[in-house]
Amino acid sequence: MSDTDARREPDAIAWPPSWPRVLDADFGPPPAGEYRATPEDFQVAEVLDFAPEGQGEHLWLHIEKRDLTTAMAVRELARLCEVSPRDVGYSGMKDRVAVTRQWLSVQLPGREAPAGLTEALAERGVRVLSEARHPRKLKRGVHRANRFRLRLTGAALEDPALEARWQRLVAQGVANYFGPQRFGPDGRNLLRARSLLARGWRKRDDRDGMLLSAARSFLFNEGLAERVRDGSWNRLLPGEVAILDGTASQFTLEAPDAELEARAARLDLHPSGVLWGVGRSVAEGEALALEARLAERYPSLCDGLERAGVRLGRRALRLRLGEPRLTRGEGELWLAFSLPRGAFATAVLRELIAHPTL
Repeated sequence: MSDTDARREPDAIAWPPSWPRVLDADFGPPPAGEYRATPEDFQVAEVLDFAPEGQGEHLWLHIEKRDLTTAMAVRELARLCEVSPRDVGYSGMKDRVAVTRQWLSVQLPGREAPAGLTEALAERGVRVLSEARHPRKLKRGVHRANRFRLRLTGAALEDPALEARWQRLVAQGVANYFGPQRFGPDGRNLLRARSLLARGWRKRDDRDGMLLSAARSFLFNEGLAERVRDGSWNRLLPGEVAILDGTASQFTLEAPDAELEARAARLDLHPSGVLWGVGRSVAEGEALALEARLAERYPSLCDGLERAGVRLGRRALRLRLGEPRLTRGEGELWLAFSLPRGAFATAVLRELIAHPTL
């Protein structure tokens, strides 16, 4: 921690944050680039590990939406089916300025979908790709991954180190920062969260938990940033809680041995950081000391999350890019890769290009 940070008041939050990039140490800051100039430049496909059973009171729709948030698509489906938005299920929230594919479910016990539903949704920017019945509502977070296809343009394409930066990310992984969309424009979600937690969180003030999520995400990013600065973001520390790649399995390491360090180098397992909440951390030693520094620096946020009853969790500090591919065209570059649910493509982009939204 710098002397400037040490002198700051507890919980003082400067925005925008200066969370460090991993690649800057070897390549320097990336040049300016453009992304998401149109929705077609940012394509996302949700990946489920299962398919609807074909019968049941919930109608599942595989949709493609353009220039709509998931919440907007949910409201449209609920309105057309004459049900409450609470009766519509989805697994993940998808970006607005994008073309995204995901599943929605709507509870229609004992009745068919309204006539003309597919056509009515299409008029509102939601194309139904397929549909099937299932006994249960689609729950949050049940998808395994998201596949991305992103178009980049601008000066960054002339950077001779761009492809080397990309190959480094493929080989060593990506720092698993929460993306800027989690915090709202100018960090407003985080500032609202700090105010709400200071006076005591109430569900009626944050019905979907967005503000709690913003506070936890900020604390996680702060912890990850410290480990990027000291070079330990992709190494196993004594007392580390390691997470197996692609799973929720985790275990605490007293002292990493050569075999575990080799597995970490192969991206088979990753160091983790705390998602703050109620409960005892299973980290030990150096890893636990890092978490203690978060509580010292942001006592109001940490105490507020505990009073709100949020359960403590963990998140991998590093992402492995699945099926990575880079393709150049005339004045453009396309990136394709998959990320586990909860990960942000912007964490990848910020290592490759400089942009005001990253």
